[in-house]
Parts: sequence; structure tokens; C-alpha cells
Amino acid sequence: MNVSEWIQVTVLALIQGLSEFLPISSSAHLILPAQLLSWEDQGLAFDVGVHLGTLVAVLIYFRHDIQQMFVAWIKSIKGQHSPEGVLSWLVILGTIPAVIAGALFVNAIETWGRSILVIASTTLFFAAVMGWADIKRKEDRALKNITVKDAIWIGVAQAVSIIPGTSRSGATITMALLLGFDRASAARFSFLLSIPVTFGACVMMASRVSAGEAMLPMHMLFVGAVIAGVSAWMCIHLFLKWIAKIGMMPFVIYRLLLGVVLLFIYFTFPSMS
Repeated sequence: MNVSEWIQVTVLALIQGLSEFLPISSSAHLILPAQLLSWEDQGLAFDVGVHLGTLVAVLIYFRHDIQQMFVAWIKSIKGQHSPEGVLSWLVILGTIPAVIAGALFVNAIETWGRSILVIASTTLFFAAVMGWADIKRKEDRALKNITVKDAIWIGVAQAVSIIPGTSRSGATITMALLLGFDRASAARFSFLLSIPVTFGACVMMASRVSAGEAMLPMHMLFVGAVIAGVSAWMCIHLFLKWIAKIGMMPFVIYRLLLGVVLLFIYFTFPSMS
């Protein structure tokens, strides 16, 4: 057993699980151990595994909502409309901008978007936007009041989050707050919106795994997926429980500190960039 590999799998899976649904950017955190500790890329198969873990976590947590929404969506096709059916269509609508952005810009993002400077800049910029949205929030709307226009705007925010350092949940929750939704509703729609996007990301990454590619043993991939899934489930539960009380400012402060650290690394150790 390679202890070093197990440590890497555990740490990276925890980072993925904890940062996927918190508004702190998973890409900003995944780059730190790789750069500071010179860890090798674990490969696309590992990425697929940990993303599957987070997908299973959100599916399990919202299983009752998803079941109701799916049944209502089927009924809506038959002409029987309900709030759950409308919400299902709005989640689909909100996913379209991210699909378009991913198809158009994924290669460009992979080429220039992974540098420490880009991630530090977006981490700091969107921390400021997030803080401004939390301060200016009105919280006079609930999830039941969401409209087609709201879903499109939140979907556009999710599309912007393909830029590393932005944070998918941070971008979507911030946009929802700017549209007047309360914090809990903003977070809930953000998590529901993550389901089709995460599933699509898993399919895309899995299709790019070549047959001859070196990968971790299956049992290590499984453990990584479980760690990512359990930590993601805990994050969702605690975030939804506390968001109305603590707001976004703790994450704003954390992002500002993280951005400063990344800039320090970039300018102090240029070889790492």
C-alpha cells in the first residue's frame, strides 16, 4: 500500500466534496496541494469518481424533492401543471447556459484558465461581488416565486462559473440574492441546478478517459468517491441549516484570504505558476 497515494486521494477527495457546494471554489483549492506539494494529477478517472460521489450526495439529500419534481414534470408534459413541475422545467432551463458555455469555451478554459493568477483574480473579484450581493440583499422572495427570467439569469451565472476560481454555487447563489431571493431558497435552487451540470460533467470526463490511460486502482477510486460523497452530503446539510443565520460573509472573508495567499504564491514562487 502506497501511503503517499492514499494521503493524496483522501485530501483531494475531501477538498472536492467540501468545496463543490460551498461558495469557495473547488478549483482554487485543488490547485494548492498540487502546486505546493508537487502532487501529480490523479487522472480523469479520479475526477470522474469524486464528481460521481458529489452527484450521489446531492441526489440522496434531495431525493424526495427530485422524486416529486420528476413525477410533476411527467404530468406537466401531459398538461397537468403544478409548482413542482414548473420548478423542474426551470431547472432544465437554467442548465442550458452552462451547457452552451461548456461546449464553446471548455478548450479555452483548459488552456489559459488554470493558472494561479487567473484563479487568484477570480477568487478575489467574485468574493467582492458575493459580499456586495449579501449586503444588498432584500430576501423578499421564496423559491415558489421563481420565474423563467430568474432561472435564465441564475443559469447565466452558473455558465460564468466555468471560469476557475469563480465557484458554481457562489455564482448562482449570488445571482439569486441579487434577484431578491432569501438565502435558503437561493442555496436550494443552486443545489438542484447542480444536478444536471454535475451529471453532464461526469459524462464528458468519462468519455475522455482513454482505454490505455494510467489510473489509480479501482478500490482507491471507490474510496475517493465515497469520501467526496460523504463530505459533500455533510456540506449540503450544514450549509442549508446555517446559511440563513451566517450568510455569505464568512465565505467572502475566506475567499479574500485565499486569493491573497494565491497571489503571494504567484509572485513569490513564479516557477509554480
